[in-house]
Amino acid sequence: MDREDKKQFNIESYADNHKVAFLIPQYRELLNQEEENKLLLEDADMAELAKDELESINKQKVEVEQQILQIVKSEEEERKFPNELVLEVRAGAGGDEAALFAMQLAEMYEKFGEKKGWQVTKQYANTNDVGGYKEAAFEIKGKDCYKTLQYETGVHRVQRIPTTEKQGRIHTSTASVAIMPIYKHTTIELTDADLDIEFSRSGGKGGQNVNKVETAVRLTHKETGITVRCTAERTQGKNREKAMSMLKSQLQQMQDERDARERSEFRAGQIGTGDRSEKIRTYNFPQDRVTDHRIKESWSGMESILNGDIEKILTALACYNDRDDTQGDSSS
Repeated sequence: MDREDKKQFNIESYADNHKVAFLIPQYRELLNQEEENKLLLEDADMAELAKDELESINKQKVEVEQQILQIVKSEEEERKFPNELVLEVRAGAGGDEAALFAMQLAEMYEKFGEKKGWQVTKQYANTNDVGGYKEAAFEIKGKDCYKTLQYETGVHRVQRIPTTEKQGRIHTSTASVAIMPIYKHTTIELTDADLDIEFSRSGGKGGQNVNKVETAVRLTHKETGITVRCTAERTQGKNREKAMSMLKSQLQQMQDERDARERSEFRAGQIGTGDRSEKIRTYNFPQDRVTDHRIKESWSGMESILNGDIEKILTALACYNDRDDTQGDSSS
């Protein structure tokens, strides 16, 4: 920390931050000791001792300042990239094949999450007759999960010969993926008057509560039409609480994106805009190739990729975006 930073450091500006509260008394005590020793500099007999003491106090102050700034920086990073998100998949064009592909995508992210040590919980799933997902949502918790998956939002396309295809023709189907961060603190306030609230039975396998008690919760925000559903918990209250958190996070994200658009236009070529109509990636089975159209890169090894080996794809996207950010900053 340079001299200018130390002059500008104001401990009182951090007094309300509970994450650094344990360091505040320590720093204030150092300030008191500093003032006492400055007075001793005027005493010829004590000046040398006071000077040495001031050097020691200054070193301790710098250490505490660095600790505080590091904690605050980490907190800001977590606020920007929360360690909790909702992953939503929906079948697009292609009927049963699209639903099967949506399920494969969901399983791909589940397996990747397991490799990263994240906690992946299915919130709900609406399946079709062949076992594919018409739509499904998963809650993911883990370090850097949103930062890692943020660019997966968009339309994913698959090209392959369905098992039901008798003439060997390649079909093209789509599924959309949405990655929505869950913010612990939002500025969104909701009342029951803002919502349409529905309760139903969860259905499927589970405890004896399932199919007997209406624990599943569906919330629809009247103004925007955004709907969330949660069936993961055993009680209606917990499902409602979780659904409300998911809804607030989606509304917060919408508000943040709107504010960003008002401040400045999005750069041309920016990836991960959140537009679900944006085709971002193609999974071509006959050619054993996955292509991300935003960065114009391809990878082989379809089986491995669908088994959760997507780190290389996510890393390439992150590098591309970092480069784009740098270029954007330098041109502004």
